[in-house]
Amino acid sequence: MSSAHKNIALGYISAVHGIKGWVKVHSWTRPMEAILGYQPWLLGNENSPVEIIDGRKQGKGLVALISGYEDRDQAASLVGQQIRVVRGVLPATAEGEYYWSDLEGLEVHTTSGEVLGRVQRLMETGANDVLVIRGDREHLVPFVQGQYVVRVDLAAGLIEVDWDPEF
Repeated sequence: MSSAHKNIALGYISAVHGIKGWVKVHSWTRPMEAILGYQPWLLGNENSPVEIIDGRKQGKGLVALISGYEDRDQAASLVGQQIRVVRGVLPATAEGEYYWSDLEGLEVHTTSGEVLGRVQRLMETGANDVLVIRGDREHLVPFVQGQYVVRVDLAAGLIEVDWDPEF
């Protein structure tokens, strides 16, 4: 599957909102309301596409009205479902910018050629994002390009880092 057709998780349905089929949305996008513009959403294990009729900021979160879900009971069936979109609907990244989903699964080598493992996930720390790499052991490497991250080669599936494998 090409990366343009890969499904990317952007958030999840966290609760129902009101009695007319609205749901609360927990978004991982920045800004959080950007999730409302990426359509169609793919929900459930079958990644069934759904259309967003309306959506907006509500307090500190988001709410959305999804086509075909007209009351609270119908909307309740969506709670807990992850919201995915096809990677191709997301904006293109600039040179040196990456979506986390593009980095997950890449093999990580040190500048001396030692394999640390594969990127399992990334986490946000406030100062910078951190690669969580699993191999023989877990490594946490700050995703700071030019300092710790020397090279990212998406085509080769490789990240090269300047990192002590014992750390």
